[in-house]
Order: sequence, then structure tokens, then C-alpha cells
Amino acid sequence: MDTNAQNMMRVEEHQQRELKIEDWPVRLTSYRIGELFHCTADNISPGASLARTRGVTREEAESKAIQYAGERLKQTRRLPV
Repeated sequence: MDTNAQNMMRVEEHQQRELKIEDWPVRLTSYRIGELFHCTADNISPGASLARTRGVTREEAESKAIQYAGERLKQTRRLPV
């Protein structure tokens, strides 16, 4: 792989944050590869992936991930412990 291709495939501006969506703890992981931002939303325990999105900006990618994760979590039943 040439140097230009390697530079385009490098993860940059990596960021993680935790928030609540539909009363579930969710971790958003976002980063940039080339010109696109990627975002993954997972429920912290057990860490199952809820959404994977892309956008031109971090805000766009995270907004899509939050929306998709919210739709999935809204349909999830919680059993009494």
C-alpha cells in the first residue's frame, strides 16, 4: 500500500462518551477516517452494537447513531429483576 492510501485509512479524532438513551446506558465511539466520520453506539453492558453510522461531520454521524439506537432500545423490553 502506498503512503497516500495508508494516510487515508488512519483513524483520527477518536472520541468516546457515555449517555442515556431510552433510559439505557450507551457508549458512543466516533472517529474520522479520511473525509468521513464514523460512529458506533453500543449498550455498555454487555456491549452489543446498536448502530453504526457515517456522516460528513461528527455531529451528523453521532446524531444518526443516537436516532437508530433510540429506535432499537425503544422496542426492547426490560424484565423485572
